[in-house]
Amino acid sequence: MSVPSHASALAPAKVNLHLHVLGRRADGLHLLDSLTVFPAVADVVTARPAPPGVFTIAVSGPFAAGAPSDARNLALRAALALADAVGRGPGAAEPLGVALILEKHLPAAGGVGGGSADAAAVLGLLNRLWSLDLPLPRLSEIGLSLGADVPVCLRAPAPAWMGGVGEDVRPVAGVPPLAMLLANPGTPTPTPEVFARLRHRDGAPAAWPAQGCATLDALVSWLRATSNMLEPPAREVAPPVADLLAAIAAQPGCRLSRMSGSGATCYGLFETMPEAEAGAQALRRAGLWAAAGRSAGA
Repeated sequence: MSVPSHASALAPAKVNLHLHVLGRRADGLHLLDSLTVFPAVADVVTARPAPPGVFTIAVSGPFAAGAPSDARNLALRAALALADAVGRGPGAAEPLGVALILEKHLPAAGGVGGGSADAAAVLGLLNRLWSLDLPLPRLSEIGLSLGADVPVCLRAPAPAWMGGVGEDVRPVAGVPPLAMLLANPGTPTPTPEVFARLRHRDGAPAAWPAQGCATLDALVSWLRATSNMLEPPAREVAPPVADLLAAIAAQPGCRLSRMSGSGATCYGLFETMPEAEAGAQALRRAGLWAAAGRSAGA
């Protein structure tokens, strides 16, 4: 079960179209409710053969500085966790091995699940390359041990509903393909600090219409009745988030702007991809990181 040849996989950004906090468990983990989509803005993970027992990662790309190139990296931890799950970790009698190359195009700790997306991409890629054939529920169990966003990222690029502490992931129908802009102000927004400033944890689950939202108009109307409950505390931690949301909303064709996850990355929904791309170009000219991509519908 060694890697037969090198192969690559995309790790698309995870965008929380809405994010409600429903409570907090005794262990401190928060209960969440979120509709997630995955625009075509992504890191790239490549797996190459390595000697048995050798697990390495090399990081490149525009956001390489924000990702560790050692055992702290979530992508490398995913490879080790998968090997351990099948009894083929570094200390096993017949260990597996892999050399990972991670191209970081997503901002680190940016609220779009960059590390979790990388981990999910590694789990899916190595599950195939190592011919493990583990079912999605088992991969999700392994993923949840790495982070709350990993199970939903395993569903990419299909839209999915995320609940609980990340373990409750369900497919969702009636989501249209979306022309999206992502932008980040470059201001750190540590997730623990954002949650520490959260004053209300009594949100209600959002009720997805039985018929779905087949058009952008319908989806935007539905989203306006929801929120990202982490946005107010994130604005306190990173005041530039407010300016960024206004800048996205001011772009021609933008129908809705909102923060994703715990920030500071924000998104805009547009009528067309050319409008989303023009908005991204305008924000890049203003010195911000911005990218446009289409998310898949369901």
